[in-house]
Amino acid sequence: MSSEPAVTSTTVPAQAVNGVADEPAGTRVPLRWVGPLRISGNAAQGETHVPLATYESPLWPSVARGARVSLQVGAGITATLVDERMTRSVLVEARDAQGAHAAAQAVDARFEELRAITRATSRFAELLAVRHEIVGPLLYLRLEFATGDASGHNMATLAADALLTHLLTHVPGIGYGSISANYCTDKKATAVNGILGRGKNVTAEILVPRAVVERRLHTTAARIARLNTTKNLIGTLLAGGIRSANAHYANMLLAFYLATGQDAANIVEGSQGVTYAEDRDGDLYFSCTLPNLIVGTVGNGKGLPGVEEALTRLGCRQDRPTGANARRLAALAAATVLCGELSLLAAQTNPGELMSAHTRLERSTGPSHAQ
Repeated sequence: MSSEPAVTSTTVPAQAVNGVADEPAGTRVPLRWVGPLRISGNAAQGETHVPLATYESPLWPSVARGARVSLQVGAGITATLVDERMTRSVLVEARDAQGAHAAAQAVDARFEELRAITRATSRFAELLAVRHEIVGPLLYLRLEFATGDASGHNMATLAADALLTHLLTHVPGIGYGSISANYCTDKKATAVNGILGRGKNVTAEILVPRAVVERRLHTTAARIARLNTTKNLIGTLLAGGIRSANAHYANMLLAFYLATGQDAANIVEGSQGVTYAEDRDGDLYFSCTLPNLIVGTVGNGKGLPGVEEALTRLGCRQDRPTGANARRLAALAAATVLCGELSLLAAQTNPGELMSAHTRLERSTGPSHAQ
């Protein structure tokens, strides 16, 4: 596996800005490039190394093992981007449920009008849908937007603010509740995000030949498929998981998000997803479905030197149609998740393998353990 030193940048003396001071460079998270992984699909193609910033050093070789498996399969990991939308929910209050229902109908009738207002807030924002829930006199509106290459937090909020102002002026019988009503839902694990999606909805899948499963993963398709059922599906059900059944999506997502300048708190909903595994006559079909990948290639944090380098190396700084760079980044994130998920489940089919790897790698010193 290829490894490189942590990405560094010039140290800036601590200086308070609006009460916030820069921290010393020693707080940076170690970063390594692993791979390459091979990817195909409707948003990304080719081979690339991926950057992972983490204190959990065994993650690098684990993802690298999954990446090596992808190189043994013709198309590698196929990542299919199914949908994309950023959401912001607002709250308005009526006198009673009848008034809230009438207001909801008025909002639906003004959809094209609301789309025009949205376009006036940004040349990249597009209103895709408005969904609503009524609780007594409370009307919750879930606004869904296309946001181009941005993850879209601020773009969606800006548009939502304009839409809310317009609705309060033109829809009778309602008053202001909140610009953020928790029906989005941002940075919380919820059923609504798992069902409707927030960010990029991507499924990464691979069909691994029997010989590769045995040689590279030291297990069988049947054992991985059974463990996925007993651990990820039944175990998560017993634990009360919310629209989620996976081993450790959060590990890969956090490392990938930190390395590429994303809002790391979005791993809360981002790590919701379902792993599916099937024994196909000894070959292993394996997929990871992530309905809430919130990533962008422009916006806050993306201009930092290390992040700029990472996005460039990932091929996400190309001259492409609006949104294509962010879609590529989402596909690479999903493929990276699959690599780590596959490697961990394979390890857990073998007694003692997981703990042996952690003990050996986390007690090693120096950069050589990442190779």
